[in-house]
Parts: sequence; structure tokens; C-alpha cells
Amino acid sequence: QVQVVESGGGLVEPGGSLRLSCAASGVTFSRAVIRWYRQAPGKQRELVALVNSGDYTYYTDAVEGRFTISRDNAKNTAALQMNSLKPEDTAVYYCNVYIGPRTGYWGQGTQVTVSS
Repeated sequence: QVQVVESGGGLVEPGGSLRLSCAASGVTFSRAVIRWYRQAPGKQRELVALVNSGDYTYYTDAVEGRFTISRDNAKNTAALQMNSLKPEDTAVYYCNVYIGPRTGYWGQGTQVTVSS
């Protein structure tokens, strides 16, 4: 049984930082593409960042230079370091562990709120 659990969300002031974590079990983590998505109220879920098995990384333009995705295959975990946070980063953030076509596993999401 595959489980994906996110943690690390919370309330932070503009300009602050948060570090999200994603822990997975029941899957060959080292072969997976790890993707972070977010969904703001009234908006579609969007891809924020990903890291593949070869440590290639991708960031959407809105977070490039502020967010850093990483993975630790030995611990079956991934992280999203978010710096210089803006109110528009407010969303529920989801980790997706993608194994192959139609084989992706989602966590329950973690709320990030950026507000003064």
C-alpha cells in the first residue's frame, strides 16, 4: 500500500520561508518523479516544481529562484524549500509521487498561507 504524506505547511508573513516535506512508503522512491502541486481557492491545481530520478529539476516561472525542490532517496523523502514567500503563494500544496503512466500517488495536502 502506497502512502504519501506532506507536512510543514502553516501561516507565514510575506517574505518569510517554509519548508514542506513529503514522505512516501510502499513505492520504489528512487525511480519516481516527485512533483509538488498547489491549488489556490477557485483555481486549478498547478505544477510548482518537480525532480526526477536523475535529479533534473523544473520550476514554474512564478517560483523560479525562490523555491528549491530536493529529494533524499535513502529516506524516501522530498522537500520543497520556499523562500521570499508572497501572498499569491497561498494554496494547498500537494506532493505527487509519479511512477509511470496513470500511476501517480497523491498526499492529502498541506495548507500554506502567506499573510501579514
